Amino acid sequence: MSDLSHLVDRAEGLLTRLETLLLAAPSQPDWSAVAWRWQHNKGHGYLEVIPYPHQIKLDDLHNIDQQKAEIVRNTAQFVRGYTANNVLLTGARGTGKSSVVKALLSQFAKDGLRIVEVDKYDLIDLPQITGLLRSRSERFIVFCDDLSFEVGDGGYKALKVVLDGSMAVTADNILVYATSNRRHLLPEFMAESLETQHLGGEVRPGDTIEEKTSLSDRFGMWLSFYSFDQDEYLAVAAQWLRHYHIQEFNEAARSAALQWSHTRGSRSGRAAYQFACDYAGRKKLADADAGKSG
Repeated sequence: MSDLSHLVDRAEGLLTRLETLLLAAPSQPDWSAVAWRWQHNKGHGYLEVIPYPHQIKLDDLHNIDQQKAEIVRNTAQFVRGYTANNVLLTGARGTGKSSVVKALLSQFAKDGLRIVEVDKYDLIDLPQITGLLRSRSERFIVFCDDLSFEVGDGGYKALKVVLDGSMAVTADNILVYATSNRRHLLPEFMAESLETQHLGGEVRPGDTIEEKTSLSDRFGMWLSFYSFDQDEYLAVAAQWLRHYHIQEFNEAARSAALQWSHTRGSRSGRAAYQFACDYAGRKKLADADAGKSG
């Protein structure tokens, strides 16, 4: 019997220690950083420093001058303490939506701008995140890339409340910038447009449709991005080649850039950048091998 009691005592002690470890409060964020990613460990959410944020310059992004001007103006208002809007960037893949948000850090970090990257599956933690950031003096963009929801996602309502709709006052040092390939962030179905067909469905299906479109409406600024035409694509490809110290955009490079876009099925800033990476690296490798053989 004493052996059993001893075993029970040891088990209780072990459970107590495990409970202490699991429920321990996470450490304070490293506020000396300029960018973080929201992560989880043992059930706790915390801000993980991004030690090497992607250093993109706004001047490196071409053919989106109007979109850049609008988001830069909005962000300048924000970092100076003036009123500004949450921003939804929508459009074709690879057209610069994410890059322009990342480039804001190189432009405004010196003015106190900070970015917290949150995966769409973690948006349910937004109340906790805003609670951490609210009392800070810095200005925070909560950035969610490739945002979309499925029916029933808990993050949908959490984001909706943060954007507009809570009894609590929205923190004036936090904005949400999100990118998406579609304007309406919840899927819509053909059956929902047939409001006259109520077979076993809602009496007012239009209310459901209105609910699905309301989240986008809560972003005060919408910026649309479009695929490039051929000349725009080639101009961006040439610019990225110059970035890699290839000044001449000759017929061979032009033909290679077009072939690259055909194989990728896209004329976009991303495709142009990827082409330049490949072309510049291939040329340097060929030059190095030629130097060895010579």
